[in-house]
This record gives sequence, structure tokens and C-alpha cells, in this order.
Amino acid sequence: MNRLFGITGWKNSGKTTLTVKLVAELTRRGWRVSTIKHAHHDFDIDKEGTDSYRHRKAGAGEVAIISDRRWALMHELKEEQEPSLAEILEQFSPCDLILVEGYKREAHKKIETRRLDGRAGERLTTNDPTIVAVASDHALADETVPVFDLDDVAGLADMIERETGLHPQRV
Repeated sequence: MNRLFGITGWKNSGKTTLTVKLVAELTRRGWRVSTIKHAHHDFDIDKEGTDSYRHRKAGAGEVAIISDRRWALMHELKEEQEPSLAEILEQFSPCDLILVEGYKREAHKKIETRRLDGRAGERLTTNDPTIVAVASDHALADETVPVFDLDDVAGLADMIERETGLHPQRV
């Protein structure tokens, strides 16, 4: 089973920026990293007018796009429920670590991101024991978990390695 670690927080709190920086740092260290991004509502990864878009809009339940550089599979849910995180994880190839962006209510360990201009006062750590650290762009008082600067990517990557049992292999 792949190791799992999350980055969570309210909208515009810096989740995606931190996830991208952590992927770059952890892969620089030699780890094979995959990601899962939870999106709300409708989204498209193919653009109007592309062949895959036309296939999907014509009613195909699944559309695979394959080239000599990558492949992707899109699955239209239609009347189905959104798959659980566990069901999505079953689709992943082996890797050292999967970073999960979003999925606030899942039981894996997480970093909570906070920005001063975000939803102040709504701390996720208050009711979520799976949050093991906070990454913030401002000083925080009375926090019950370690607080890192939002830009301390190396420190956060070190903490993720410790929390997931990855043994550092710095390059």
C-alpha cells in the first residue's frame, strides 16, 4: 500500500501552492510522489473541441487518452456517487508517497494551511486529530500542533518523511 499524507485547509489558504512545492522537494529528494486533488463540483481536464471532449459529450462513459508520453482515463459519474478516497487509491500505481490535496474529513494525517487573509478563526485543528501540523503565513498562538512557516517547504518535507516512515535519502 502507498503511503498517504494530506494537505488541507479552507479555500485560498495555499493548499495547491504548498502541494506543488512539496512534490518538487520530495521528488528532488528521490521519492516517487503521486497526487490526488479533490475538486468541488464540475470540472473538465479536456477542452471543448478536442477529440476526447467530443467523445465524452457524445455519451462515452469512459474516455482514455494515450500518447507516447502519458495517458489519462476520464470516467463520467452520471448517476453514480463520487468514489471514495479508498476507491481512488486502488487505481494508483505503486509509489513512495501520495499527497492528497483536500479531503478534509478523511482519516489520514494532514497539514492544515492558513493564510492571514483567509477564513480567520476557523481552525480545522480544533476538531480534527489527524492534522499533525499547520503551515501558516502568519504567527499563530495557542496551537496544539507544530506550526511551520508556509514557505518552510524543506521543514515540512522533513516532517512528512518522519510522519509517513520514509527514511530520508537526500540527494
